[in-house]
Amino acid sequence: MIKAVIFDMYETLITLYDSPLYFGTQMAMDAGIEEEKFQEIWRSSEENRTIGKVTLEEILEKILKENDCFSEEKLNFILKKRIHCKEESFEHLHMEIIPMLRALKEKGILIGLISNCFSEEAMVIKKSSLYPFFDAVCLSFDEGIQKPNPAIFKRCMEKLNVKAEECLYVGDGGSNELEAAEAIGMKAVQAVWYFKEGTGQPAKRKADFTQIETPLDIINIFHK
Repeated sequence: MIKAVIFDMYETLITLYDSPLYFGTQMAMDAGIEEEKFQEIWRSSEENRTIGKVTLEEILEKILKENDCFSEEKLNFILKKRIHCKEESFEHLHMEIIPMLRALKEKGILIGLISNCFSEEAMVIKKSSLYPFFDAVCLSFDEGIQKPNPAIFKRCMEKLNVKAEECLYVGDGGSNELEAAEAIGMKAVQAVWYFKEGTGQPAKRKADFTQIETPLDIINIFHK
C-alpha cells in the first residue's frame, strides 16, 4: 500500500523552460566574460554547488575576480537576476499541480520532496507556494548529498517514517533518479507533462518506466 509520494522538483513540479532562462551562457554575457572562461569555473563547480560546499554568491565572486571584472554592482545584478528567474518558474505551474497536491493531502497521502539544487534554488523553494504541501524535504544543498545517491532517498523515507515499498517516486528522470528509487524498492514513475521538443531539457522519455502524462493522473494510481 502506498503511503507516500515523493517528488522531484525541477521539470516535475515546476519547469525552468516556461520562463526566461538564466544559465551560464546568459550570466557570462551580463558579466562581460567570454562564455568559455565563465563556464570553465561554473561547470566545474556544479557538484560543490549542489551539495552545499559553495554558494552562488561565492562562485560568482570567484569567476568575476579571476576574470578581473569584479564589482559589487555587477555581482548583485547577476545574483538578483538569477534568483528572479528561479522565482518566476513557480509562476508557470502546470494547472493541475496544486489540485494534484491537494488531492493527495485529502487522501491522507504523505508528500515528500527530493531535489538536487543550488543555494539560490534552495532559498526559492522554501519560500515557494509549493513548500507548505511537503511533509518531508531533502534538498541536496542542505543535505550534502545528491541524487542518485540512495542515501538521500533513504533520508527522505526516514523523515516520512515510511518504507521503500510504501513510496511512489515521481520524477522527470534526470540524474538517474528513477533507477535509483526503483533500486531501493520504491515504485518509480516518469512525469512527462513538462516535456517539450527543442527546449534543451536534460531528460527524455524512458520506455522502462510508466509515464504519467498529467499531474492528476497520479491520483488514478490510487484507484487501481
